[in-house]
Amino acid sequence: MPDRRYRLDHARGRLVLGGLEIPVPRSRTGRIVTGSALVGGGILGFLPILGFWMIPLGLIVLSHDLPAVRRRRRRMTVWWSRRQAAKRNGRQD
Repeated sequence: MPDRRYRLDHARGRLVLGGLEIPVPRSRTGRIVTGSALVGGGILGFLPILGFWMIPLGLIVLSHDLPAVRRRRRRMTVWWSRRQAAKRNGRQD
């Protein structure tokens, strides 16, 4: 199985985003609280320190434990992959 670039590594308790590794809590409750805090902070992204970048990161953390978020993340991934493949083939939808 190929190594995915974006995943939650259970053995080490880290979120892997390409070459970046971010530690996340090993408990389900801790991950849900962390993901919710990131999404909540991202909504306030217009304030200093916080940023809109926190929303997708929070959704990635939440998608590990919440099936509804996981389904939406997967749909977005498939849509994005198809879009990129169409661009590479010279078509634009």
